Amino acid sequence: MRRRDFIAMLGGTATSWPLAALGQPAGNLPVVTVINARKADAAAALAAEFRKGLSQSGFTEGQDVVVEYHWLDGHYENVAAILDDAVRRHVAVIATPANTPGSLAAKTATSTIPVVFGVSEDPVALGLVASLARPGGNVTGINFFASEIDAKRLGLMHELLPRAKRLAVLLNPANPSTADATVKAVGDAAPGLGLELLYFKATNAAEIDAAFAAIVLAKADALFVAPDGYFASRSPQLAALATRDRLPTSDFVSDAVAAGLLMSYGTSVPDVFRQAAIYTGSILKGVKPADIPVLQSSKFEFILNLQTARLLSIDIPPTLLARADAVIE
Repeated sequence: MRRRDFIAMLGGTATSWPLAALGQPAGNLPVVTVINARKADAAAALAAEFRKGLSQSGFTEGQDVVVEYHWLDGHYENVAAILDDAVRRHVAVIATPANTPGSLAAKTATSTIPVVFGVSEDPVALGLVASLARPGGNVTGINFFASEIDAKRLGLMHELLPRAKRLAVLLNPANPSTADATVKAVGDAAPGLGLELLYFKATNAAEIDAAFAAIVLAKADALFVAPDGYFASRSPQLAALATRDRLPTSDFVSDAVAAGLLMSYGTSVPDVFRQAAIYTGSILKGVKPADIPVLQSSKFEFILNLQTARLLSIDIPPTLLARADAVIE
């Protein structure tokens, strides 16, 4: 489906609390397994959007559908066990919004249970679907372009920080498809912008701390955070470290700018969850995933934090400020 056809996007052990375990009778209700990389305590808004999407499809969580939320807290290695359990119990739908590793694993785990994905890369190139218009098989979902707009985000960062020449890039090797896509995108764009890229890796909170220490030692001028569900849940930590080290930082999610990072450019991850739930509702009503076209995000937001800019003594060009979709004072 082309972008103009997009309909407004209508740790440890994974956290999972089926409603039946909370004292609400599951009965013979269909079960939906949701898997995402964020921390549970950073995912309340996403769960609320998923419930909203179900409601828009005519389903109320706890009354006519049971949703099992698995928040990985960055532990992508737990996905296989979660999927094994879901397949064994033959749940009604597996949803992996904003989770490329989980989406790929779900595709491999089952050819019969419907899967609704949300991925940051081209789902055809990833092998998830045959085509956007006619997915085929048991898989469909949303492409929200987080990796495919890395070059655009890098360009905006260069406009904002024209004197920055040594740019650190933070990657999560536990999410290899997204990390590789980011390396290619920024690697292709950097020479034309006169940028030298320095790559750093982290998979948990301690490694994020260590990466920032290494970035400072490398005398990087700024930081580009690769899109990753776990990194998104670590926005407060990233913001605190970036402030401490006076490091101008770009992220994909708007949460990060609200937490104190300098800028972000991307689409709405909560909308991805809502749309994934709408697709889940359609499947629960009997529509086949093969007949549901893959959606592509069409709205992207450029957000700036003026307070952070002032703290870092950064003068934002008026032309760039005028292009911002939102400004945090």
